[in-house]
Parts: sequence; structure tokens; C-alpha cells
Amino acid sequence: MRLAFWLYEGTALHGISRVTNSMKGVHTVYHAPQGDDYITATYSMLERTPDFPGLSISVVRGRDLAQGVSRLPGTLQQVDHHYHPDLTVIAPSCSTALLQEDLHQLSAHSGISPEKMLVYALNPFRVSENEAADGLFTELVKRYAAPQDKTPMPSVNLLGFTSLGFHLRANLTSLRRMLQTLGISVNVVAPWGAGIEDLKKLPSAWLNIAPYREIGLTAAQYLAETFAMPAVYDAPIGVEPTLAWLHSVIEKLNKTGAERGFSPLALPKLSAFSLDGLSAPSGVPWFARTADMESFSNKRAFVFGDATHTVAIVKFLRDELGMKIIGAGTYMERHADWVRKELEGYLPGALVVTDRFQDIAKIIDDEMPDLVCGTQMERHSCRKLDVPCMVICPPTHIENHLLGYYPFFGFDGSDVIADRVYLSCKLGLEKHLIDFFGDAGLEYEENGVPEPSELEPSNGNGQVSPALEISKESVAEDGEMKWSDDAETMLKKVPFFVRKKVRKNTEAFAKTIGESSVTVEVFRKAKESLGG
Repeated sequence: MRLAFWLYEGTALHGISRVTNSMKGVHTVYHAPQGDDYITATYSMLERTPDFPGLSISVVRGRDLAQGVSRLPGTLQQVDHHYHPDLTVIAPSCSTALLQEDLHQLSAHSGISPEKMLVYALNPFRVSENEAADGLFTELVKRYAAPQDKTPMPSVNLLGFTSLGFHLRANLTSLRRMLQTLGISVNVVAPWGAGIEDLKKLPSAWLNIAPYREIGLTAAQYLAETFAMPAVYDAPIGVEPTLAWLHSVIEKLNKTGAERGFSPLALPKLSAFSLDGLSAPSGVPWFARTADMESFSNKRAFVFGDATHTVAIVKFLRDELGMKIIGAGTYMERHADWVRKELEGYLPGALVVTDRFQDIAKIIDDEMPDLVCGTQMERHSCRKLDVPCMVICPPTHIENHLLGYYPFFGFDGSDVIADRVYLSCKLGLEKHLIDFFGDAGLEYEENGVPEPSELEPSNGNGQVSPALEISKESVAEDGEMKWSDDAETMLKKVPFFVRKKVRKNTEAFAKTIGESSVTVEVFRKAKESLGG
């Protein structure tokens, strides 16, 4: 039944594909029914790259099952012949997992060298997208990372960046710019853009940077345990967190450099991190103190998403923009304890942990915050409720996979986030002005007959249907508060993006004073009582 609804996390197949589609010379073969290659369409639609995903399906058919035949060995041979991959990852789907077939044995019958194959036989019923992606990437690192000398100059690995990642290229560009300013080279970015040879040289870097809790963390921990490689796990989202991130990177690199007799690194002037090399690296500290932004101190925000971005955005909104956090949550149950620890003192109540978007939609409907920071699902929910919303993490919309430079990481990312917060909260002002002041003579006419107002139901010929000229008092359903026409007219003067909240608060006030309907007088009393 859950398959009938949206899910925050995709299937294990989706997570595996995010890793393999990121890499060079790696192909994926799914032992699955026809149609389980939907990831190809998703990748081609969202990922801004000329590369086509390396994915094939070893189709499972009822006739083959009846005859005891498997197409997997033949499919692996065809893939090897046509694509010549350095590595082929074989994985089951939910459907084929029920068959309990031995994928290792079936793959061996293909005659392809075991060194060129990796059977990732996880349980797709128990493992979802991020866990599958993180697990596969860790398996690849364990398989190929080899002991070797360190690079002569300070270098880092950037781990956990995958296809369909949130603002992937822009975040990578932001990190590269900051590291270049510090005089630090990037040894390997993985899995994005990496091949097997790149994975082999991971231990040659001085430091691992794994900013995402969801993917890359486990691989960095393995490298730390096996090769004694230090790591930075924080995400540089926000001005203060970026400064802390820079200091942490320098500190850990200097510790390795001291052991090698290397001159210590130092943090340059902050202007060196700006786009022009002259001004402040971010406008957020100044912008947050302008008169325009001071009004945000009373705005109420609700944040929901994965672990990494939920923590970062809650802190950014409160610490750097001064907004009031009324609640936060995550769909990443595996990382919920970490999120709770990170957000101690930031939330007025308990952290919301759920994978049902309906639960979050209800919270938004009940609280009617001034801003929601969430996923594409919250974006849909907020559109129905006329609540401002900005997407901060997967699952995402196509507008979050852009050609332009829109990072969330670093000083540049701080400016992007602040702009999006401000514009999201101000979104709809033009519509409110038109509602409040009228169309200012801009209503278009066709053949001399004005189009019917969107507030007046039409019978299709440009006239208001008599059958629809009914007072709202007579159409209120049982259990609903009735509104007089005059009260409704006054309500329409309230900005549309807070209108539902005002309606709900007014009806609650009317009930407390024993009124069964909302009149102009009741509306005015409610406004005075609620401080409007």
C-alpha cells in the first residue's frame, strides 16, 4: 500500500544507481523484471551531464522461471562485450530477491573474471536509498583502496558526492575554491567522477572530507581506521560553520604536515574567499542586520529533511538570520540520534522522525509557519496551503538540478540560502497587492466583455451564474464556522499567504466567546484580541 504514496527515500536500486552512475568505467546490471530501469529516466531528466547512465537489466520473465533459466550470465557477457567496463556491479530487485537466487553463482557462469564483478546482494526490502548508496561506496573503497605514500603537498579527498546529489556541482565548486585559496589540492572526488584507479589512490591524501551524514561517512570512517587518515565530517553550511570548517581543515592538515616537516598552513584574509578577492566573502552578516531583515526575527520556521541539511538549516535560520524555529524533523531514522544531539537547545519540542509526508503536511497545516524548509513533498504541501517553502534537500525538484552556480556550501552558499529564505518569505507579495488594491485597470477584455473575476464563479458566458449567487452563510458545512459576506470581504484584504492562518485563528477566537458565526464585529474583536 505504501507504494501508492510518495516516499522520501527511494529504493535500494535507486541508491546503488546514484553511486554507479557517478563513476567512470562502472556499469550496473540489475536482475529484475522489465521496467526496473526507471532510474535511467530519472537520471537523464535531472542530471545535467552529457553522459548516459551505465545501467542494464537482466530481465526476469515468468517463462524463464518455469524453465529454470536465468538471463543473468548472458546479460553480463553482453555488457562486457559492448561497454568494456572496469567493474560491473550486480544487484537484485525486490522482485528477484523473493526468488532467493544465488547471484554469485549465476555471475560466475558468465565466464567473466571475478575481479571485474561485484555482487552487491543486499536485502532490498530492508535497505533503502541512502543506506544502499553508502554501503556500496564503502564496499568499493574497501575493495580498492591500497596502502601508498602520501602526496608531497597537502591534499584532500572529497567523499560522498553522488549523482542526483543536492546542488552537487555547485557545492563541489565552492569547496574547490576554498581549498585552492588555502593552497590545498584535491586528490580524489568520489564517487562522483571517480574510476577504479582513483579509488586505489584514496589513502595518498592527507585528509578526508565527508560533509554528508547520509553517504560517504562510513567510507571515511573505514579509511580512518585502516589507514589512519584524519577526516572532517562537518558540512560548511552557513558563515560561522564555514569558518569553523576552514579552521578544522587547517588544524588537521597542519598536524599531518608537522609529522612530515611541512610548513604550517594559515588562514588568509577572509576577502581572499570572495568572488572578487576584495570584499567580504558573504553578505549575510550585514544583510541579517538590515531593517528589511530585522522583521524576520518574529517569523516562525519549520524545517524537515535529511540529517545533514536539517541540522545546518535550523542553525542557519536561528543563529544567522534570527528566525524562530517552531519545530524540525527528519526522515533519516538511522541518523535521528545525531540530529537530536546537534539540535539540543534549538527546538521547542521533540524532533519529528517520520517517513510519511502526510504527517509533515498536517504539522504545517496546524502550525501555519511563515516559512517551511523541506523537500519537494513539503513544497507540494505548502503550495496547497499557501505557505512559503524552499527545498533544502532530496527528494528534489528539477529546479534543484541547475546549470548555474547555486551552492549551499561555503560563504557563497550562505548568500544563496539567505536569498532563498528572503524571497520565499516575500513570495506572493504581488498577488496580495492585486488582491488588496484591485487590478489597477489591468483586467483584460475579450470582445468587449470583461473576464469574470476569479472570486466570482461563472456559468461560462462571462456572467455570474444565479445558481452560484449564494451567501456563504448558507453553504457552510456541518461543523464548520459560518462567515458573513462582509466578514469574508474583510478576510480577502489579508495577504493570501497568511489568510488561512487568520481564518483558523479567527474561528478559534469566535468559539471561545461563544459565537457560532464570524461577522464583521467578531472579526474585528479577534483582530484586536490576537494583536493584529
